[in-house]
Amino acid sequence: MARIKGSFKGLFFMTSCTLITLKITFFSITSIPSTSKVMMLHSHDHDGRLFDDQQSEQIFNPAHISTYHQYEDVVPVLHEQQQPSIEDTGGFGLPPEFSSDDGGRSPEVRENGGGQPPVVNRISQEVVAEGGQTSAGGSRHSKEKPLNKEEVYHDKENFLENYNQMNKSLKIYVYPHAKTDPFANVLLPDNNRSPGGNYASESYFKIGLSMSHFVTQDPNEAHLFFLPFSIASMRHDKRIGVGGIKDFIKEYISTISHKYPFWNRTGGADHFYVACHSIGRTAMEKAPEVKINAIQVVCSSSYFLQGYNAHKDASIPQIWPRPGVRPSRDPSKRKMLAFYAGAMNSRVRESLVRTWVNDTEIGVHQNRLKTPYSESLLGSKFCIHAKGFEVNTARIGDAIYYGCIPVVLADHYDLPFTDILDWRSFSVVVSTEDIAFLKKILREIVDSNEYIKLQKNVLKVQNHFQWHKQPVDFDTFYMVMYELWLRRSSIRIHLLN
Repeated sequence: MARIKGSFKGLFFMTSCTLITLKITFFSITSIPSTSKVMMLHSHDHDGRLFDDQQSEQIFNPAHISTYHQYEDVVPVLHEQQQPSIEDTGGFGLPPEFSSDDGGRSPEVRENGGGQPPVVNRISQEVVAEGGQTSAGGSRHSKEKPLNKEEVYHDKENFLENYNQMNKSLKIYVYPHAKTDPFANVLLPDNNRSPGGNYASESYFKIGLSMSHFVTQDPNEAHLFFLPFSIASMRHDKRIGVGGIKDFIKEYISTISHKYPFWNRTGGADHFYVACHSIGRTAMEKAPEVKINAIQVVCSSSYFLQGYNAHKDASIPQIWPRPGVRPSRDPSKRKMLAFYAGAMNSRVRESLVRTWVNDTEIGVHQNRLKTPYSESLLGSKFCIHAKGFEVNTARIGDAIYYGCIPVVLADHYDLPFTDILDWRSFSVVVSTEDIAFLKKILREIVDSNEYIKLQKNVLKVQNHFQWHKQPVDFDTFYMVMYELWLRRSSIRIHLLN
C-alpha cells in the first residue's frame, strides 16, 4: 500500500461558517466498568539469554484512580497561587494561564518524507517498490531511480536544512503533573534511574524531552502536545498492572479533554505519546480517539496492524542501552556469514531455524549461546532480525551498534526513520517467503562490492540508533523529534459554546 503523506485529512462544515481542520473525530466519554480483566503475553529475550514466554493476568479496579473523576486532583488548576515550581513537577514545569485562543497561528503544511521501505529481492538485484509483493511464484518489480549506495539519506541536504529549522522552532507542551500526584511515577520522567530492557526507548525519550529546549510552558506556542504516561511504569504499578493500562489511558484522555481545551480543538490530532514493545500496541484499545487521531510513536510499527497508520504515526527503534565505548571490528575479521538468536515464537522464526539450523555459515540459535552475544554480533557479517510476536525487536539496534549489517525478515514493518534514512543503503530487507534463498542472497552481496558499501553505511547511521540520558545531536532522541516535526501540522478550530 502506497504511503500517503498529507496535511488535510478531512473537512468539517458548520452551518454558520466553514471550518477546515485536520483529522477531527469526536467521541463521547463514557464511564469505565468496575473491573477490567486482560490477558497479556510477555517476552524477554536479549543478549542470547532466552526466557520462556509467561502469561500473566491482572485485574484493574478503576477505584484505584478514582481521583481522576475529580479533575482538579489529577491536573492542577492553573491559578497562579497553585503553580508549583519546575522542580516540583519533575522538570516539565507548569504553564502560565492559558486561553483556548491559539493566537490565529497559520496552519503548517506537513512535509513529505520517504515512502514505505521496499522489499528487496537480492536474487535478481531488483527492488519491489511500494505495493509490490514477493511471492513464491515470483516477484513483481517496478523501476526506481538508481540507488546511491554512498548516501544513507533520501535527501541529505533537505534533511539537514529541515533538521536545523526543527532544532530552532519546534515546541512541545507537556501536560503538567506535580510530584505529589498519586500517579507521578507514571506521568513524570524518572531522571534518577537508568532506563533498561525492552521499554528503554520509551523512558529515554521522556527523560530526554524533560532536559531539552523543545519543551514550552506556553501551550499557545506549542506545535504538539505530549501525553506523558508511561506504559512501562503502568505495567509495574500494582494499582494498574497490565490489565488496567487500557482503562487508565481511557480515563486520562477523559481528564485532559475535560480540563483543557487543547485536545478538543483538534480531536487530538496534534497530540502524541510514546510506547515500546508489545503491551504498548494494545494500550489504546479503549481510547479509539487516540488511535485514530493522535500521533503514535511506537516500536510495534506494522502496516498490517489495524491501529497503526503510517501516514500519521511514527516508528521508533527498540534499543537496549549499551554503556561504554562502542566496539568495532574490521569486516575481514567477521568470519560468520550471518547470525541469529531468539525464541521460537513465530512462524517466521520457526522457518528460519528449520531451514538453516545445521548450516555452517548461517548460525541460528534457539537456546542459550555458548559464546557472548556481543561476540557473535561482532563476528558476523550479517545479523538477522526475524519477526517474533511483533515486527520489532531490539536486534536491529543491536546489529547496528556492533557494525553488523541488519537483515530484516519482517514483512509489513514500517522501519524506524524511514522518512529520513534509505534502508537499502545499509541493510538487507528480505521477504519472509524468501528464507530458503537467504544464503544465496547474502553470498551474492559478499562476493560483490556491495557488502563493503553496506557495512560502511552501517557505521554512518550508528549515532541515529543510540540513546543518551542527555540527548546528543542526531542521536535517536533528535531523530524522533524530527519525525514529530514532519507530523506537526494541524489547523485548530475554536469550539463554540
